[in-house]
Amino acid sequence: MSPVRYELVFSDDTGPAKDVVIVERTSSKGPGGHPVYADPTGIIRAEISDHDEVRVLASGGHQAPAQHVLARRLTEADPQGPTGPSTSAA
Repeated sequence: MSPVRYELVFSDDTGPAKDVVIVERTSSKGPGGHPVYADPTGIIRAEISDHDEVRVLASGGHQAPAQHVLARRLTEADPQGPTGPSTSAA
């Protein structure tokens, strides 16, 4: 069974800047047949394999796929992750 929640960590090549978003499993499957996870707004959608491989899915027009995304499984003991449902650190 797939985890219910993940923490997606978005980073780029310019340094330590990261955005962290909590996503929950939806009833949808992605193009690879794996579960789709989404943030509460539905803007961030990602297919995550059972090996924690991430494929960010476009949820609207004019979106560019994220290149550097890490998926970290959250357990039931992590109520909202380390700093809440969505954080941004510079």
